[in-house]
Amino acid sequence: MAAALIPSALLMSAIVAVRYLLSSGGFALATRVRKPGLYSGLRRQIGREIGWSMVAALIYGVPAGVVAWGWQAHGWTRIYSDVHAFPLWYLPLSVLLYLAAHDSWFYWTHRWMHQPRLFRIAHAVHHASRPPTAWAAMSFHPWEAFTGAIVIPLLVFLIPIHVAALGLVLTIMTVMGVSNHMGWEMFPRFMVHGWAGKWLITASHHQRHHDLYTCNYGLYFRVWDRLCGTDKGLGSFKGEKV
Repeated sequence: MAAALIPSALLMSAIVAVRYLLSSGGFALATRVRKPGLYSGLRRQIGREIGWSMVAALIYGVPAGVVAWGWQAHGWTRIYSDVHAFPLWYLPLSVLLYLAAHDSWFYWTHRWMHQPRLFRIAHAVHHASRPPTAWAAMSFHPWEAFTGAIVIPLLVFLIPIHVAALGLVLTIMTVMGVSNHMGWEMFPRFMVHGWAGKWLITASHHQRHHDLYTCNYGLYFRVWDRLCGTDKGLGSFKGEKV
């Protein structure tokens, strides 16, 4: 078993690392084009972000490798490849279920990480990015990386999902994680300040978390923040008026 699991885990870690480098690198390049000079003077910080992210990629790859091996070799998970195995309306529903479950897990573990002792031990690594950049999305202490690495692998044993829908979930997770840290808002103003922006998290919303620390804990949706009274609205970016 170990002879099969170890290569699978290492392969998935490599995939996570490459995904991080491509996505964060792509958004960093977009930042250089759209916001020239925004990351000036942050070379050492970005180097630390990349270093922690490579460690996090290794940790994310282990449970992902176990899931990939178990799915392919033993059919352990509830991932399916036959699009007709469930009604077509279930495809978007499964994506929403995964995002809602992941968002709930992230909100409560993220809020837990802001307890003073846990913050000093682990979460301070992420908040050392001041201001955060596109490279900070996976800049986690190993303990925090572990809490993030297990949620999707656990869900695939509980909630059926088509392999393409799972790919969409992972894409949304990557894009939201990177874009929420890049230091500027890529979504149009009418969306951010309109009805959609009241319920969806964007860079403006997450920026306030990095400014104030004790609010705006969600990942995709503002639902838990609103229910728990931790939603403090939208933040501002470097050089912008509050």
